[in-house]
Amino acid sequence: MNQACSNHGCSRRFVATLLVAGLAGCASTPRDKMTPSGPIPAPRPGETIPLFDGQSLAGWRVLKDGAFEHHGQVGVKDGTIVLERGSLQTGVGWNGQVPRDDYEVSLEAMRTDGNDFFCGLTFPVGDEPCTWIIGGWGGSVVGLSNVDNDAAVENVTTQGMTFESNRWYKIRLRVTTARIDAWIDDRQMIDLERGEHKFSVWWEQEPARPLGIATWDTGAALRHISLKRL
Repeated sequence: MNQACSNHGCSRRFVATLLVAGLAGCASTPRDKMTPSGPIPAPRPGETIPLFDGQSLAGWRVLKDGAFEHHGQVGVKDGTIVLERGSLQTGVGWNGQVPRDDYEVSLEAMRTDGNDFFCGLTFPVGDEPCTWIIGGWGGSVVGLSNVDNDAAVENVTTQGMTFESNRWYKIRLRVTTARIDAWIDDRQMIDLERGEHKFSVWWEQEPARPLGIATWDTGAALRHISLKRL
């Protein structure tokens, strides 16, 4: 029923690191429960590593605290991570090391149920956290939460986009010391100079730090997740 990823096959380094870390086949491993060998390392400069092997939740933890207490089922099916609709949130967090700046995260996401955000991507911006909301506030809002304490629906990054259910969307986020840029398919949705802006997350997204993907009262599927060091 499960199948290995094709376009984004697992690198030898990724598999070897999972085995050393004792994470292969593990669905949920808290950050403070990592083995003595240490967490999965971040990619080296210029390197891209897959964060999902297409077969298991190795390297990921199921989010269970706060707004994730009544999460939906999380599993792997047909080469995708399936996040079933919860009340209120369902999500996963990456257990490995994540760069603070000069990196890209890419994935494909699909809304399978509900009509709110099907990808809330929490990520670091230097020493601060932020979440890129895709399809929030009734299904169409795209933006960063938070910028200068304002949510994705009310700040300089706010945009609207119509999303179809059961359709894959290519998502790419780039964070450098100077800017945050992000694309959905070939459309640039975020074009922000960091400057003096302050970044933060709502309390609901705290369990997803430093890198995680969540949904709100919505089901989703995820695939082809990777992390690139610029």
